Amino acid sequence: MKPIVGVTMGDPAGVGPEIIAKALMDRGILELCRPVVFGSRAVMEEAFGICGLKAEINVLDGANFEYKDGLVNVFDIDNVDIKSLERGKISGACGKAAYEYIERAVELAMEGKIQAIATAPVNKESLREANVPFIGHTEMLEELTGVTNPLTMFQVESLRIFFLTRHVSLRKACDLVTEERVYQMIKRSFAALDRLGVKGPVLAVAALNPHSGEHGLFGDEEEKEIRPAIKRAADEGYDVTGPFPADSVFHFALKEKYDAVISLYHDQGHIASKMVDFEKTVSITNGLPFLRTSVDHGTAFDISGKGIASGTSMIEAIRLAGEYSRYFVNY
Repeated sequence: MKPIVGVTMGDPAGVGPEIIAKALMDRGILELCRPVVFGSRAVMEEAFGICGLKAEINVLDGANFEYKDGLVNVFDIDNVDIKSLERGKISGACGKAAYEYIERAVELAMEGKIQAIATAPVNKESLREANVPFIGHTEMLEELTGVTNPLTMFQVESLRIFFLTRHVSLRKACDLVTEERVYQMIKRSFAALDRLGVKGPVLAVAALNPHSGEHGLFGDEEEKEIRPAIKRAADEGYDVTGPFPADSVFHFALKEKYDAVISLYHDQGHIASKMVDFEKTVSITNGLPFLRTSVDHGTAFDISGKGIASGTSMIEAIRLAGEYSRYFVNY
């Protein structure tokens, strides 16, 4: 049987419902998996209309979780007043609704009824208006699963990227490049690739400084912190190499010389992936009891309700959830 992928609708006032509607029209998705939308039937019906699409909806709930081929399957959490919904507006009601979609999808994933979750975007300000005590998906998933510090991986085409640091200043990111943290990230990255079914992976580590520091001419982090961490891991049997200058290592990974790259700071990896294909870049959360993928863009309130938002990133998020969940190992 094809895996069931729960697709959370995101903020009802954003583009989430529209990009999901477009994604569910992609035949390639339906050949890979059985998507179930966790959201509002009324909002999804309206979203199909906004996008000029036609679909017949099969409603699922806790008592009736029967997927039907050929239909749009929606786990209807009736928590949105469609008459008062204002697209493109910050709303506590929508923030609360978005959280409830995630909460219910996680519950079913933990029960084993769905094999993966692909998330549409939420809005941080709407979550705050709803007094939801989390700023984003990762924090919600940590609380709902009891897992701390899950690992994020970006993928676009064949390029996979892990991040040593993310939402910190560039100055602080440099300070966080230590031998122990790089070593631990190498180990975690190999474990993540194993869970995704990547066999015999080869991992590269990006350098921090231009030209990999030129043996200390442009900084000594490579010599003092990064190389010792790589050697330590390699001596334990991990197939890891580097550090390589960031202006080339991502290119070679895209050409499949390496199965993944460790980026040392946020923009280093984000720029590399989004320059390959901005819309197809997908975020994958590893370390949870289930696989989770996500679009790498926000709620786009400025174009919500216009039917012009691209469904490409949502298609890729569902596609990767379907592909990887076939091999995903829950430790």
